[in-house]
Amino acid sequence: MADSPADSPKITFSRRGFLKGAGVTAAASVIETANALAREAKDAVHSSRVAGPEALPVKLHINGREHSVVIEPRDTLAQTLRDNLGLTGTKVVCDRGSCSACTVWIDKTPALACMTLSIDTMGRQITTIEGLAHGDQMHPVQAAFVKHDAMQCGFCTPGMVMSCAALLERNPNPSLSDVKHAVSGNLCRCGTYPKVFAATLDVAQQHAGLVTLASGTEA
Repeated sequence: MADSPADSPKITFSRRGFLKGAGVTAAASVIETANALAREAKDAVHSSRVAGPEALPVKLHINGREHSVVIEPRDTLAQTLRDNLGLTGTKVVCDRGSCSACTVWIDKTPALACMTLSIDTMGRQITTIEGLAHGDQMHPVQAAFVKHDAMQCGFCTPGMVMSCAALLERNPNPSLSDVKHAVSGNLCRCGTYPKVFAATLDVAQQHAGLVTLASGTEA
């Protein structure tokens, strides 16, 4: 004869017991997840090279030359250029990536030196404002800035030149809109933008004239 419902053992749950059991399960899950993450981190450390926190020697390729410097992993490229190598043409103005005065090229692409860690540029080609000129001969953009008086206090000038020269590297015949876009991140507190535009377009026109002469056709 089957047991009646009244004879069946009663299974009771208390609120405290339920919460206690759920807490133990959750804690076990968290501990296991933490252990797994710790194992992954340990494996990553052993499988990759870790640099720091102490200073370490590195080699940087700057303006066509290899430089050996000792830096801390936290050092920015702007600090290394100015303090370690004496390349003070790169200016630090805002030091937080909002004015672009510290613009340099990394593999021909404009980058903010104050927001770039030096250690991340190992094995890459860095060009600073000092690297644009050929000896005593200024880069055409530098010469045009002088010709058009496209500088006032001078703090933004190196970054402006680097941005404009990078534009002409990838687009030798830019429009005024192209030039404005190229320097849209470069802050000039003196307001010399019209002369910067004129200088850059002047270089583009000179280049177009040289191309025309080389092709043997009249402008």
